[in-house]
Amino acid sequence: MLYTLTAFGGPQGHFGMMLKVFVERRKDVTEAELLELNAFSQLLPGPSSTQTVMLIGYKRGGPLLALITLLIWVLPAGLIMLAFSFLVSYINVKNVASTLFHYIHPMTIGFVIYAALKMMKSSVSNPATRIIMIVCALVTTIFHSPWIIPILFVLSGFVTNLSNKRIPERKEPRKKLKWINIRLFIAVFILLGLLSELARINQWEYRRLFNLSENFYRFGTLVYGGGQALLPMMLFQFVSRPLNMGQEPFLSSTELMTGFGMVQAIPGPVFSVCAYVGGMSMNEFGGAAQVFGGAIALLAVFLPSTLLLLFFYPIYQNLKQHVIIYRALEGINAMIVGIIWASGVLFTMEIFHINKENLFDFSWLKNIDITSILVIICTYLSLKFTKIPPPVLVIIALILGYFWG
Repeated sequence: MLYTLTAFGGPQGHFGMMLKVFVERRKDVTEAELLELNAFSQLLPGPSSTQTVMLIGYKRGGPLLALITLLIWVLPAGLIMLAFSFLVSYINVKNVASTLFHYIHPMTIGFVIYAALKMMKSSVSNPATRIIMIVCALVTTIFHSPWIIPILFVLSGFVTNLSNKRIPERKEPRKKLKWINIRLFIAVFILLGLLSELARINQWEYRRLFNLSENFYRFGTLVYGGGQALLPMMLFQFVSRPLNMGQEPFLSSTELMTGFGMVQAIPGPVFSVCAYVGGMSMNEFGGAAQVFGGAIALLAVFLPSTLLLLFFYPIYQNLKQHVIIYRALEGINAMIVGIIWASGVLFTMEIFHINKENLFDFSWLKNIDITSILVIICTYLSLKFTKIPPPVLVIIALILGYFWG
């Protein structure tokens, strides 16, 4: 729970904190296992950091602990975002985000640098993996398509399969597949689609709830690239599409963008913005409907990735004992390190307002905030050379933002 309440910075910042909390302090998984779990999560649609946290629970206590871990990870952020859907008309979100949370992003960059440097020691140990890391970092920085990661995943695994030196050291018992998970995934997908269409055709009074459940389940099934990939899908589904059909949008584009601004300023998964969007979509029907809309959205968007993870992870555990998969993991781990470096670069470009237009004229130098640079350096040094818990670093960053943001 403490990790949940202090995990800022999106998937990349979450990964650095996972390394510090679950590998070094709690020793729930090894560094190599964390890299492997994160790599597997990249293959599935949905929230990658949520799936990685779930897999840590799965490794420790099986499917039940994985589900408990999911609830502990999602509920705080989901409740906060649902509450924001009620308060959005009464608070200046931009002012809150630009002051109290001003130094959270620089702190996150410190976590990213720490994770990347530490992972390099164990996962980037020869010329092939160094090249993979550098190429993946550059490609991920330049191209922002959600399909880039699956493509790099395959190519990285192919490169390290060109060597025939490494073979699995030991065989583990084959894991039994739970076919109920994939059957449930397909059945729910079909059922929600049918109910949504019936609600639309028959003009049910609360048809929007059925529409929302189908929309968010589809998002959780199809979204690659993390929470940021949700924004264009939601913009089309809830704003542009209703307008094009001559209907009232579920919420305005300003309200949608406000929600995405708010979710950057709270701990937990970026996908928790769905609770806000679901609540805002139902606010015209009263408070109870608004709460129900947020709950439906949160459940629907996390359910498909959960069912897919519980079905495919045992398959992955069986497959990785084959020599091809085993060799591919070396390249995939190097790819993950490259992506971590890319996220650090992108975060830095964001906080210093660096873009394609001003990259080479150096006008962005006037945006350099010395305090932010010091926060990055001090965060990294604290993680590297002290035993200060990550939550304490978060609190320090919030205090700095409150007084100097």
